[in-house]
Amino acid sequence: MPVYLYWGEDEFALERAIATLRDSVLDPNWESFNYQQYPPNDSQSAIAALNEAMTPPFGMGSRFVWLVDTPILQSVSDAIIEELERTLPSIPDTSVLLLTCRNKPDGRLKSTKLLQQYAQSIREFSPIPPWKTDLLIHRVRETAKELDVQLTATAAELLAELIGNNTRQLFSELDKLKLYANGKTVDDSAIVALVSANTQNSLQLAEAIAQGETDRALHLVTALLNRNEPALAILATLVRQFRTWLWVKLMEEAKESDERVIAQAAEVANPKRIYFLRQQVRSRSLLQLRQSLPLLLELEMSLKQGAPEQSTLHAKIIELCQLARQR
Repeated sequence: MPVYLYWGEDEFALERAIATLRDSVLDPNWESFNYQQYPPNDSQSAIAALNEAMTPPFGMGSRFVWLVDTPILQSVSDAIIEELERTLPSIPDTSVLLLTCRNKPDGRLKSTKLLQQYAQSIREFSPIPPWKTDLLIHRVRETAKELDVQLTATAAELLAELIGNNTRQLFSELDKLKLYANGKTVDDSAIVALVSANTQNSLQLAEAIAQGETDRALHLVTALLNRNEPALAILATLVRQFRTWLWVKLMEEAKESDERVIAQAAEVANPKRIYFLRQQVRSRSLLQLRQSLPLLLELEMSLKQGAPEQSTLHAKIIELCQLARQR
């Protein structure tokens, strides 16, 4: 059944998947006749798209019908349910119907259940949580393989640390590294020389906050924003770093000495990093680290609700630094 459902907030990965699917379906000479997009702000979009998917394509190739950011997976009318029940089992093989949305489809809705029944593919495109370093490293390796870039094991780990869950930057940096390497294996030195270090500077920001160095922290966050680093990307690195420190500190308090056990609990891919992390948390109180994460959550909520980036970041960083000086 030629029905696809893609959802998630990783816009770059989603756009790439849509382009790949579209290119596999359409004949470029007939694209203008056989490619239709339906916006979410039209109440009749869903029914119009379903009807269009039933229409044979013109000329060569197939028809590609895309319901963009469709709301029918969050709320749906009886009329659309009836149309889905009638159309989904009958879409011809010469058409592809794609539905996309940012939020996870509501599994309680009949529209979601129908798509789960009839969709050929349901794919999630959500950013990897920044603290899941093993998944970030795996994604770096898989993407490097896709782009035919050879990385040493430590280069892959360093690239994952520098980029975090920014898919767009990952592809951009790997394209740059591919040109630089010219078929050779990329090592750590090339990563350090060529990859934008915004995440590394965000790690320096986390260190400054943890030390209560307000002036340095404000300088670093302003520099990051001036280099067009998204506020939420800065925040993601801070959350990952404070969460890692908290887990290491908790294991220290529990008298755990096995670095592999600590690495597994903190979701640190390389157990050799635990020695350095233990040095970092030695002067930090467990209470400080525990209280920092709710403040970072408040910052995330404010940013996602549209608060001004620079002033909001500055205010919360000052609060975090004051907390650190109380230890």
